[in-house]
Amino acid sequence: MSEKPLRQRLRDALPAAMKARDRLTLAALRATLAAIDNAEAVDRPAITDRNLAIERTPVGVGAAEVERRVLTDAQVEHIVRTEVADRETAADDYEKVGRSDRAEQLRGEAAALSAFLV
Repeated sequence: MSEKPLRQRLRDALPAAMKARDRLTLAALRATLAAIDNAEAVDRPAITDRNLAIERTPVGVGAAEVERRVLTDAQVEHIVRTEVADRETAADDYEKVGRSDRAEQLRGEAAALSAFLV
């Protein structure tokens, strides 16, 4: 039996964090899953509809949809590691300005995400 992909493990942990009312883990999971979703978004070419008159612009459900990017497991892991590093850096910055409460929160979020990287 193979291990679930990182993204799926993050998604599976979301309901458990909600039930446990674990705000740190929940915030970290939501932000990280949003970052993964954003990385899958496809940029719309600038020239797509530039020269179309309003009556020639595609309308309706799915008229302008394109396939989303498919991230590899390594890319998802990189995003999670970046999220952890960003939180640790921000925690250091908060610590420097005397906001140890916020720094502790960010470190907790980083630790929660790091647990998925083992």
